[in-house]
Amino acid sequence: MTVLAPTLRRVLAPRLGSISTRLALWYALASTFTLACLFVTGYFVLQRHIVSGLDMLNLAELGEVKAHLVRGYQPDDPTFLERRLRKPSERSAALFYLDVRNDHTGVSFVSDNLHGKRLGGSVGKGNFNLDQAGIGKLRVGRFQIAPYTISIGTAAGEVQRMLEGYAEIGLSLLGCMIVASLVIGFGLSRIALRPVRMISETANRIRSDNLSERIAVGVARDEISELSTMLNQMFDRLESAFTQIRQFSAEASHELKTPLSLVRLHAEKMLLSGALAPAHEEAVQLQLEELARLDQIIEEMLFLSRVEAHAISLQLTHANPAGFLQAFAQDARVLAEHSGQLFAHSHDGEGQVSFDAKRIRQILLNLLSNAAKASPPGGHITLRSLLEDGCWRITMEDEGPGVAADQYERIFERFVRLPAGPANDSGNGLGLAICRGIVGMHHGRIAAAPGVHGSGLRVIIELPAPGV
Repeated sequence: MTVLAPTLRRVLAPRLGSISTRLALWYALASTFTLACLFVTGYFVLQRHIVSGLDMLNLAELGEVKAHLVRGYQPDDPTFLERRLRKPSERSAALFYLDVRNDHTGVSFVSDNLHGKRLGGSVGKGNFNLDQAGIGKLRVGRFQIAPYTISIGTAAGEVQRMLEGYAEIGLSLLGCMIVASLVIGFGLSRIALRPVRMISETANRIRSDNLSERIAVGVARDEISELSTMLNQMFDRLESAFTQIRQFSAEASHELKTPLSLVRLHAEKMLLSGALAPAHEEAVQLQLEELARLDQIIEEMLFLSRVEAHAISLQLTHANPAGFLQAFAQDARVLAEHSGQLFAHSHDGEGQVSFDAKRIRQILLNLLSNAAKASPPGGHITLRSLLEDGCWRITMEDEGPGVAADQYERIFERFVRLPAGPANDSGNGLGLAICRGIVGMHHGRIAAAPGVHGSGLRVIIELPAPGV
């Protein structure tokens, strides 16, 4: 038992955290407790009514006995009781046990079914239960009618067996009630919590790139509809805030381009003039490099803002990706060799996919650049493509240090930079965010995972390919 208890706690603890489970258990406990109370109350009420019925039978028999004693009463005749009561007691022997005593003369009479034994001995007047030796349980009524003390008993064994049968049936029904109420409770809780699950599913789908979706509000004006309305209002505020931030990013990026272009033009003019000292010329050259990097960040921020605002339209073409990947692999191999790595690619599956070749190429170049920065000299960068079951799956894998598992989702956010190689410290943290935006425009998904052999980073892109 000591071994079983911890096991049950481990199994039930996670389930008890569910509101549906707790509601079902509460419903089962409440239903079973109510039924148990009804059974217990019914037991005592039934017992009371049956005992009351036995007392009434004894009282009716008393009337018969009294009639026999009153008619032709002879107090001095010691055989009077025997003559008057023997035959009537034999006729009713199947139901009643009779004990009569004359308190003045001491003469007594007992029915044959008592086998010569008195009923209840010195027990006082009234109704009481008696366990008579050799007979069993009796319900006895003792009455005082001068000069006689009359005791009449009725068998109560069948009553006890009836009550025991009632208790057995009650316990069986309680067991069935527990099972039935658990099943019904689980069903009712799932029906009752269905709106909550719908709210949870809808809220889970609402992300920074899908803030326009709202939770359906039910017709009934209850607590669930009030919660849905409140959450929709919160999403309205979030959408407004995100829209303002995106608008600010787009406008700020656009407005920064003109002054940066002027600064770059003046710096280039100073270099072309040849009037700068070598040290100053080197400083101006460094400024131009940083201006170019800043201009790239602004371009990427502007592009990302347009992607998130759905202001960019895709030029979709319906083609076999094998040819596209073959053309990309030629350029990728040269770029990888320039960085000191080896590039290889493979493609399996036949079929047509609708995609924007320019944007998918932009994604793959971005992933290739990240892989080249992370991989050591002589490392392998592998591109795998698989087309099957209505999905085009592209995987880019490197042999770099990889990323911690808790960072797989975060690296696709803005300005989060991947670990770079020891000799490369460039990058602005927008590349993977742009990749996620373009993949989202294709109604696909992008994710990160460890390399096939446990090291490095593997970026997985899945695009829909209907009809494959």
